[in-house]
Amino acid sequence: MLKHGVGTLVAVVDGRPIAANIPFVRVGTVESLVLQCHIARANPIREVIARAPEVLLTVMGPDAYISPDWYLAEDQVPTWNYFSVHLAGTAKIIDRAETRAHVDAVSARFEAELLPKKPWLTTKMTEKWLTAMLNGIETLEIAVTSVDGAWKLSQNKSRGDRIAVAQMLEWCGDWGARGVAQLINEGLRAETKKRASDA
Repeated sequence: MLKHGVGTLVAVVDGRPIAANIPFVRVGTVESLVLQCHIARANPIREVIARAPEVLLTVMGPDAYISPDWYLAEDQVPTWNYFSVHLAGTAKIIDRAETRAHVDAVSARFEAELLPKKPWLTTKMTEKWLTAMLNGIETLEIAVTSVDGAWKLSQNKSRGDRIAVAQMLEWCGDWGARGVAQLINEGLRAETKKRASDA
């Protein structure tokens, strides 16, 4: 979840759900899970959160279509494999004085993945334009109260079927397929390790 760094924030007021896609970073202590994100100040979810601060953040991991032809077993149906994390919590708008520090933290987090490129910094902008950009966003903190994972990784299939599915997903080669294959293979390795320790 933290590696992915982007999710869909959902809030509900008067029975009406509203959603926004947001990048986020972890802040605070190790003991508590607090996420910081930002939205456009004009985004209507801002007013919803001000009235009803209980939110859900959904972070989708890799996902991929699974063809029945990939299984060793017969009489199978098409399905979709996926991995996701759902975080419930309480959101609050934080002081605008902290917005630049938030933007610096977000850019540092994601620019680090682009090394050896020299990281982008807010100091590269003129103060006038930086101020204008910062004035256009609102920074939120979400104090996470629960974390739930949801996944479907062919775990209901035989070991042979899972191996075959992982091989075909690797053959497909796109990000989602390779990611699902990696998760299936991690599960298979964990099973092998457990069997060896139980023997």
